[in-house]
Amino acid sequence: MDIGHARRDRFAVIPRVRKANSPGTGCLCRKILLALSFLGDATLTMAGTLDGIRVLDLTTIYSGPIAASILGDQGADVVKVESPDGDFMRHGGASEHNGVGGAFAMMNRNKRSIVIDLSLDEGRGVFEVLVESADVVMENYRPGVMERLKIGYESLKRINPRLVFASINGVGHTGPYAKRRVYDAIVQSISGIGSLQADPATERPLLVNSLICDKITSMTAAQAIASALVARERTGIGQRVDIAMLDSALFFLWPDNMLNYTFAGDEKPHQGGRSHERMVHETRDGYICTMPVQRREWEGVFKALDLPNLFEDERFRTQAALDSGLFRRTLDEGYASFDTDDLAQRLERHEVPFAIINPRDAVIDDPQVKAMDALLEFEHPVAGPMRQARPPARFGDTPSEIFRCSPELGEHTREVLREAGLSDDAITDLRARKIVR
Repeated sequence: MDIGHARRDRFAVIPRVRKANSPGTGCLCRKILLALSFLGDATLTMAGTLDGIRVLDLTTIYSGPIAASILGDQGADVVKVESPDGDFMRHGGASEHNGVGGAFAMMNRNKRSIVIDLSLDEGRGVFEVLVESADVVMENYRPGVMERLKIGYESLKRINPRLVFASINGVGHTGPYAKRRVYDAIVQSISGIGSLQADPATERPLLVNSLICDKITSMTAAQAIASALVARERTGIGQRVDIAMLDSALFFLWPDNMLNYTFAGDEKPHQGGRSHERMVHETRDGYICTMPVQRREWEGVFKALDLPNLFEDERFRTQAALDSGLFRRTLDEGYASFDTDDLAQRLERHEVPFAIINPRDAVIDDPQVKAMDALLEFEHPVAGPMRQARPPARFGDTPSEIFRCSPELGEHTREVLREAGLSDDAITDLRARKIVR
């Protein structure tokens, strides 16, 4: 079959939420199902801000898939293009249910999956057909891989000059580290994040126990892609967008953690600064965090702890005295004399910025989390009941929601190729020859 002569229609606009009783409903938030129950047989189409934008997502692991899922949350039609082996993250070990990894489900919601063997010339031809009607291509391979596959930006923009091509990687495309394998901990180490929480006594680095650089990069990438799409509306031309994890991490650090290196030629050595650990206080039965900034907030702390105004105490009249161990011990003894819930009420009454420090198993029942409906529960067609954080940006007129669950490997191959203009016979032939799956 000559892929080059296939009909190249635009992808059909996908109805984001089907009727509750229609075939293939798949993943619907329980809240949406409740709303639909009042609509009878009427079909509800929920168009996000990026409705009509089509994204070909070649990314794997964390930063790229999260970025693409953000676009999907906001209504884009995200097609996850996978190898025959699938995304490495499909299987989540201990966090897996019925073969669905919890991390994969979160990072790949609001996507369809198509399998193409891009190592084959005909597989590349199929991908190029999809590129003709795409708005965005996303990849997070190491530098040079896309060019080796003959689907780099220069090749694809000849097919579709309006294409926004987003390349996400660890440390950019040039420099002594460019060819290295780079993951989150590596970027934490290069960027200085690894030193933020170092033990002052030993200066032993301590990495943040979260994939913080991946997640910062994913948000940076999603914003950059949306910005490039706005620019394209003005110029009619797409462009390449490069997002390096190291760039994202440095930008994240600079406003507070790297201020002593802001003035070129007048750099000052790092003095340690105030650790957030000072904001954690042990009570009789747990832990609480306070972050007083203004004087009246500090005075509220003293009142809540039944302490005199320590700012008027002769022992604490200087900044050095306030930074002393005696000041900290005086406060710690006050915190330790109260039960957590009792102290929370007192801090609230005196308008002190505070929060009870939740263990992770308490987060889902936190009253503020519940009041915001910040966690969505829905039925995954394979994994069963599932809970995820809702899209954080809340739009007044263009909903950002979970429109579909994470897909099975190649679940939508035939559907997507049909939309691209390939006949059923052609698709069957491609599958038989293992060019697609």
